Order: sequence, then C-alpha cells, then structure tokens
Amino acid sequence: MEDSWRKLKRDCERCEACELCRGRHNLVFADGNEEAKIMFVGEGPGEQEDLQGRPFVGPAGKLLDLMLELIDLDRTKVYIANIVKCRPPHNRDPLPAEQEACSPFLARQIALVRPRIIVCLGRIAAQGIMKADLRITREHGVWYEHDGCMYMATYHPSALLRDESKRPEAFEDLVKLRQQIREMCPEVYD
Repeated sequence: MEDSWRKLKRDCERCEACELCRGRHNLVFADGNEEAKIMFVGEGPGEQEDLQGRPFVGPAGKLLDLMLELIDLDRTKVYIANIVKCRPPHNRDPLPAEQEACSPFLARQIALVRPRIIVCLGRIAAQGIMKADLRITREHGVWYEHDGCMYMATYHPSALLRDESKRPEAFEDLVKLRQQIREMCPEVYD
C-alpha cells in the first residue's frame, strides 16, 4: 500500500508509542514544501512549537528563518521536520526510546519528500540520522553521501542563541549548503 501525507499525519496523530504524546498540546508534524529538494531536521518541538503545532516558530525558528534568508531560501523552498513530533518535558533532549518510537515517522517523511539534501540541525538530529558518534563541534559543515542524498550537520539555532561565538562557523556551513544546492538542485534558485 502506498503511503500518503494524509495517512502519515493521521498515523502520527494516533501514535502512543512513547510518553511524549500524553503531555503535548499539539502534534508538531512539519512545515514547508512537501516537494522540497532540501530538508531540515531538528531534534524536537519546544514550547511555542507545541502550542502552535508547527516546527521552529519560537526564537530558534526566527533565527532559522534568518539563516535561510541569508542563502536566499525560505519555508516555501524547504521542508522542516523534527526527530520527535511531541515536545519533551522542559525542552530536555529526546530520550533514545522516544527517538526510536518516532523514527518510522521521520523515515516516512523523508521517503515522501525525497530530498536531495538533508541538513541536520544540532547534535541530536545528526546523531539520529547521520551517525551515532557524530561530534557537532568537529563535524558540522562536513558532507556525507548516502543513497544519492547529501547530508550535513550544523548547529541548532537554539545553540546559536545560547552561544553567539558559534555563529561564524554556522554561517560557513550555510555557504557550503548554498554551494551544494547550486550544484545538485540549481532549480531551487530559479
């Protein structure tokens, strides 16, 4: 049976595979273009995301929007999701069991979007998608290829809000991303 966006969202809304569903106000499924060539994946929703049901709408989301703008992108040209779809209490990192419970939903999102480029925002997303032992401070901005898709990790916008000294490195990552987009999917900038 072929998967569809409607079925995937319904399955996600009904999920009770971990405790996070019990404390949520809203499922935070995704935002952006379902046919995008570029996908961004964060770790999980925060308070504002939980209240509004959309990823990256709080202070970190405003910074992400600025980051996208720096490389001539916006939410109409990308797809944005998270490792977990429900807010962890007190904005703690999602536990491994919570990430594992949500991983089939993210895998289905990736399969439906079929991005050419995936950018992992922060350590949790990078370790969950790229490699378990990834060190964000050493490996941000490094490209990895898997099954024809290019993957890169960069700092999570909330980390950049806490530590502005990392912003120049994040900007360098954005420059690399823009170059990769121009090489792999120049139509994004048409």
